Amino acid sequence: MSYLAPGTPENVALAQHVNGRLRAEARISNARAFLFRAIGFGAFMGLAGAGLGAAFYGYATMNEVGNASDTLAKALTQALETTTLKTSGEVRLADNTLKIEGGLPASKGLPDVSSLTGNQGKSEAPANAAVRTSFTVFKTVPFLDGTIVTGWNFKGDEQKPEQQYCYLTRPQTFGDGTTSQQITVAMDGKVLPQPAKSEINFATIARSCIWFDPSKL
Repeated sequence: MSYLAPGTPENVALAQHVNGRLRAEARISNARAFLFRAIGFGAFMGLAGAGLGAAFYGYATMNEVGNASDTLAKALTQALETTTLKTSGEVRLADNTLKIEGGLPASKGLPDVSSLTGNQGKSEAPANAAVRTSFTVFKTVPFLDGTIVTGWNFKGDEQKPEQQYCYLTRPQTFGDGTTSQQITVAMDGKVLPQPAKSEINFATIARSCIWFDPSKL
C-alpha cells in the first residue's frame, strides 16, 4: 500500500532512486566478474609463461649437453690422431734361431749384406753420404714362463758383432690384456749389477745367454 499517488514527484524520485541502486549493483557485479576474469587470465598467462620458460630451459640444457659431448668427442679424436701407440712383440721359431732367407755364406758365416741391401738408399742419399747397413741376429732359449734372448748387433759386413746384449722376456698381465716384460741381464758377455729388489738372479739367467762364437758358426 502506497501513500503516494502515481506520477507524483515523490513517486518519480523513489523510482529513480531504486533504478540508480539497481544500476550501481549491476556495475559492481560486472566489476567483480571482470576482476575474476582478469585474475584467471593472469594466472593462465603466468602458468603458460612458466611452462614456456621451463621448455626453453630444458631445450637449452639438452643443447648444451649435446655441444659438450660433440666437443669432447672431437677432442678425443684429435688426441688419438696425434698420439703414437708403441708396442713390442717377439717372434719364436721352431728351432729357437732366427734364420735369414738364403742361408749364411759358408766362408764368412754372415749373410751377404750387398745382396740384402741392393741399391736401397742410393737415390735418396746425398752423393757424399755413406749408407750404413746394420742388422741383428737373435738367439732364444726358453726359461720357465719366459724366454732368454741374446741379440748380436752387426755393423755393415764385419765378421763379429759390434754389440751384444742378453735379456729375459716374460708375459705380464696388464688390465684385461697381456704384455711382455723385458729385463736386460748382461751386455757384451758381462753380467749387469743385480738390483736390490729384483725377483730374478742375473747370474743364473746369464748362463743361458748365447754369446757370439765364430768357431760354432
